[in-house]
Amino acid sequence: MREEELKEGEDYYLENGYLVFTEAYHLKRGYCCGSGCRHCPWREEEEN
Repeated sequence: MREEELKEGEDYYLENGYLVFTEAYHLKRGYCCGSGCRHCPWREEEEN
């Protein structure tokens, strides 16, 4: 996914100067990066 394809509010939002990726973004990307992202749809699987 290229940066110019990202849509604010859909793929990410800004919080205290940080870019926070949404669950929709992670699903489009299609895999977990293992960084413990807040909205990762695979996070629960990793914790087990």
